[in-house]
Amino acid sequence: MAKKTIMLVCSAGMSTSLLVTKMQKAAEAQGVEADVFAVSASEADNSLESKPVDVLLLGPQVRFMKADFEKRLAPKGIPLEVINMADYGMMNGDNVLKQAMALIENK
Repeated sequence: MAKKTIMLVCSAGMSTSLLVTKMQKAAEAQGVEADVFAVSASEADNSLESKPVDVLLLGPQVRFMKADFEKRLAPKGIPLEVINMADYGMMNGDNVLKQAMALIENK
């Protein structure tokens, strides 16, 4: 399977950095090649232009931006979802990685 690019978006890009680390460890443990990175909502457009993204996950604190992101991502065919609040709060990299991979497989 080709390397998957997973983009996480939160308000400042800081709170998701720990989740990125946990998701990368989960991917390594499962033998999944994944490039997981986090950006702030204000940097999201630049990242989408400069890097091919397979899936975009929104932090629960920016879930109100989902409709706006859906409009921007629909033409690119990039799946989008809000990270489960419990998984985000517990920084459960395994579950968030599973969420991302399921979205990629179903697109």
